[in-house]
Amino acid sequence: MTDDPSTPTPIISPSPNRRSFLQLLTASSVTVGGVIVVWPFINSLNSQNTTLEQNFVDIDISSLKAGQQITVTWQGHPVFILNRPAEALQALQDSNLVSRLRDPDSKELQQPSYTQNWHRSIRPETAVLIGSCTHLGCVPTLKLGAKLGSFYNCACHGSRFDLAGRVYKSVPAPYNLPIPPYTYLKPNIIRIGENPKGQEFDFTKIKQL
Repeated sequence: MTDDPSTPTPIISPSPNRRSFLQLLTASSVTVGGVIVVWPFINSLNSQNTTLEQNFVDIDISSLKAGQQITVTWQGHPVFILNRPAEALQALQDSNLVSRLRDPDSKELQQPSYTQNWHRSIRPETAVLIGSCTHLGCVPTLKLGAKLGSFYNCACHGSRFDLAGRVYKSVPAPYNLPIPPYTYLKPNIIRIGENPKGQEFDFTKIKQL
């Protein structure tokens, strides 16, 4: 969805009724999310001719609890916003997980420089990811489980990503999930489509098949 900068962008708030991550840990594996669909991801990248800073969406995450995720649309892309609790952040640094990842240090240009860190985000607890598999553009599903059992799964061809969007080895997807340009307008308001002041990132330069 492309937003007209002259029209106020609605602030989207997550539902307060979703179960928390800690509650979900009691189950061996719980699927969270919608139906897997094919997203015209690569084609839309090739056809972008607008300035990213003029096309943004503002999201209110004030009621997004630990373990909850919301999905919004930015320039036709699904964007996952996930509140990662301490257990999830600890798991992202686990050597057993890191050894199973194809690009654990995010060396490929799939994210802004200001998110090129172990948690791939501005703030560790809040992930902001383009929810399109880098294989064929399907939308992965969030699966929450104990310890290293939490991941994004693409049911179409079996690609898997951790909760930082880092792709596993030996799956069809060649790259980590992309991260859009984004900034914080306020402590609980994220603007997707705009870089922080003094930062630059051209989303059209990310690597895809």
